[in-house]
Parts: sequence; structure tokens; C-alpha cells
Amino acid sequence: MTRNSAMAVLVLAALGLSACDERHEMAANPKVCADFKATKPAATPAVATAPPMVVGAEGAQPVDDCVRRWAYSLASSRDDADTVAGAAVAACHVQLARWNQQTLSQPGAEVEASSIMTGQPTTPLGEHAAFAGARALLYVVQARAGHCAAPPITNGVPDGLT
Repeated sequence: MTRNSAMAVLVLAALGLSACDERHEMAANPKVCADFKATKPAATPAVATAPPMVVGAEGAQPVDDCVRRWAYSLASSRDDADTVAGAAVAACHVQLARWNQQTLSQPGAEVEASSIMTGQPTTPLGEHAAFAGARALLYVVQARAGHCAAPPITNGVPDGLT
């Protein structure tokens, strides 16, 4: 009996430890998903909407729309969210460069100041890159959490991007 009891304890312990390795999937929340069916860029949930930026604000919207579309398109990747977000930002280099060019044409664009978010020294171009990276990460996590559909793709590019 002692041998069988010891074996039962080992089996239960092994089952308990193997349960720790299981992933517990959470339910999808489609209410956080962006709607890509609209012809013009859709508004995203309030939590994902950033206030307009002071310098070069007109450039923020194309960057935001681009990283949202690419982040949703790439979110199903098995890579870490940071890696996917970085890829989304890289795919939007044209929009980010346009925004940076608009900013550089304004006086004081090269002035270094303290970031409102971190207090660290930064420049407008550094803040643009931080904005794009943060938004891309938010959208990757948002798409994964909601099990959201990606925008339609035409010729390897999400629809709505020029």
C-alpha cells in the first residue's frame, strides 16, 4: 500500500506541475477593435486616441493610421508584441519621415527639451518616434486582446495606406 500511495502522490504532483505550463486564454473583447470597413480612417476607442500634438500635428494622423493598420495586420504573428510593434513602425517610415520633415521646417524644431511623459531630454523627432512606437504597441496588444480582424490587404499593403 505504501508503494501505491507514493506513486499516487508523484502522479498528482506531476499533474499539478504540468497544469502550471498551460496557457489560460482570456475571452476576446471585440469592442476594442478598430473598424476598417469605413472608407476614411476610422476613429479608434477613446483609450487609444491621442490628443493632437503641437508641432507638426497634421503629421500625427497619417502616422497613427499607418501604425494602426500595420499593427493589426501583423498582430497575429507569434513574435513578441514589441517586435511586431517595431515592424509596424518600420513599415510606416514614409509617414514618419513626412511628419519629421514638416517639423524640421518649423523654427525651434532642433531644440532639446524635457519630455512631458518621462522628464528625459528629447527632441520633437524623438517624440515622434516614441509616439509611433507606443501607438504601434497599443494597437498590437489591442488587436490580440480583441482577436480583431486585420484590415483588407491589397498588393501586400493594408488598404487605406498610400
